[in-house]
Amino acid sequence: MEAHCGDQRVRSQFMSATQASPAAGLPTSTPSNRIFEIALALALAAVIAGIFWGEQRYPALLKKLHAGQSLKVSAAISFDALLPVNPTMPLATRVGRTSINWLWTNRFGMYFALPFGAAMMTFLARTRRPKRFEHAAANVLCGAVAGAPMGVCTNCATPIGQSLLVSGASTRMTVAAMVSSPSFNPVVVAMAFLLFPWQMAAARLLVPGLLLLALPLLIKESKPVLQSIDMPDWTSPSRQPVREVVVSFLKNLFRLTLLTLPWMLLAALLGALAAELIPSYGTHTPVSALGIVAVAILGTLLPVPMAFDVGLAWVLYKAGVPTPYVATLLCTLGVVSIYSLTALGQRLGLTAAARLAGTVALLGSIVGFVFLWK
Repeated sequence: MEAHCGDQRVRSQFMSATQASPAAGLPTSTPSNRIFEIALALALAAVIAGIFWGEQRYPALLKKLHAGQSLKVSAAISFDALLPVNPTMPLATRVGRTSINWLWTNRFGMYFALPFGAAMMTFLARTRRPKRFEHAAANVLCGAVAGAPMGVCTNCATPIGQSLLVSGASTRMTVAAMVSSPSFNPVVVAMAFLLFPWQMAAARLLVPGLLLLALPLLIKESKPVLQSIDMPDWTSPSRQPVREVVVSFLKNLFRLTLLTLPWMLLAALLGALAAELIPSYGTHTPVSALGIVAVAILGTLLPVPMAFDVGLAWVLYKAGVPTPYVATLLCTLGVVSIYSLTALGQRLGLTAAARLAGTVALLGSIVGFVFLWK
């Protein structure tokens, strides 16, 4: 009994000492410097997004929507053609020019994605809050909702996804946002329903929707990143919050550029090579099961800009290409790409990237078969 009372007295003295001296344990409140740096990094991300959405992306998307049935495609895998390409040119010239046209079309998306991703890395590095939910469905839903208005194609969403993954965000939330941005953008969805029969437009929504439902089976959740006990001295008088955020942002921007640029150049080259090697008359041949599968694989891998899936499918539809091929391409083109799959393969493993690509191609093939039997 006396020993028990002695233990209680020792415990009470220890608790009193801890409460009386916050320096003996973890801080009892969030330092003001850290709050300011979090707010500054978040404001930087918001400004970058606001400028991109207001000055370029949504005006461009609305212009395409208002074009209606007069919507045109100027190049093989891009809306804009900085350099002309014609079939009489040598293959190397056509591939080089198509690659440059693709990079030119995606320039605005990358102008946004790289600094926005760097700002998010800067923000997430300063917050101690969990970067995921406990349940897989919540992570997928959050990623889908956050990605829909983002307004970037799967290629330009890749640097943002890489920044989130590096910062310890949920893998399923990140992949869901990358899929949702090109698939569920409200303006692009409106374009699909404006141009195509409702069955084809609904199929374009159904394929990425089913992909998101299957995401917990395709992508494993990463383990939470544990923060080090040696936290920065946020209360140090010599700490300059604005300087810390700017330096961190620039470092993250440089890191993200090195992580992204080589694979982006490779994607431009491979996409251009595929687009130029496949004969244009191939889609005018009689519809076959093998042809549908080939179109589904091609649509899964081609790296196309925002809304190009709807634009190219509409051009082919007007030209009289068989509906099964058009529907397959409409449902696979833009959901993922060889660029996003390669980047995800580096972070999550090649098996996860292969599952993702295989599921998109499978769902697109099923859509093609449905319209073939219709």
